[in-house]
Amino acid sequence: MTQSNQTGMAAIFAPGGSLRASINLGNPVLASVDAATGAPVGISVDLAAELAKRLGVPLQLVAVKSAGASVENLEQDKADIGFFAVDPKRGQEISFTRPYVLIEGFYAVRADSPISSNEQVDQSGITVAVGKGSAYDLFLTRELQRATIVRIPTSPAVVQGFLDQNLSVAAGVKQQLEKDAATAGGLRILGQRFMVIRQAMGVPKSRGEQAAGYLADFVEEMKASGFVAASMSRHKIEGALVAKADD
Repeated sequence: MTQSNQTGMAAIFAPGGSLRASINLGNPVLASVDAATGAPVGISVDLAAELAKRLGVPLQLVAVKSAGASVENLEQDKADIGFFAVDPKRGQEISFTRPYVLIEGFYAVRADSPISSNEQVDQSGITVAVGKGSAYDLFLTRELQRATIVRIPTSPAVVQGFLDQNLSVAAGVKQQLEKDAATAGGLRILGQRFMVIRQAMGVPKSRGEQAAGYLADFVEEMKASGFVAASMSRHKIEGALVAKADD
């Protein structure tokens, strides 16, 4: 990219001088807090840093604890880019790239629960805990016809909310559920995923088609070059896959 093109794209993406990236700490596949420094680290942070480097601007991380809050950062002009599960509702205001990773959504239940398959979840009297505004919330709101959805403020708090409120099922990122189940004990993860989350980068539609196209090309290059795979390996992310070009 020429200097003039870089300057032009920087003005579109970072009109305030710094690239403000919304980082969702509520999804451990994307980002977490470094125990030593207290700073956000992860795939989304690496991608944001690389994009800022290419635009020639400083990076400013805007960390939040939920997907819903991350979406609000873009909608309320508190951030310039973000990292989200692709969803039609969010797509009204945000231009998404193709996904860079695929994440599996699973259900967890108590060890003595009679529920043994996904098909048994959508029944009258069943209560399902989800992180408010998460991809699971949006998906299950459309898909579940009989079960009752109970929205917990953030995804990392889902299992505790599920236990405290004596709910039937907890829905979320497989890695987060496994981690929480190991801590809490007495839980099991159902054997089949109920959805695959296509995790993408996004920019407000108000920034125009040029920004959307640039970001889309950036993500495809990051996948093809091995950048995403290397980042996942460096951060020891398991259970997620690098998305293919046609995913």
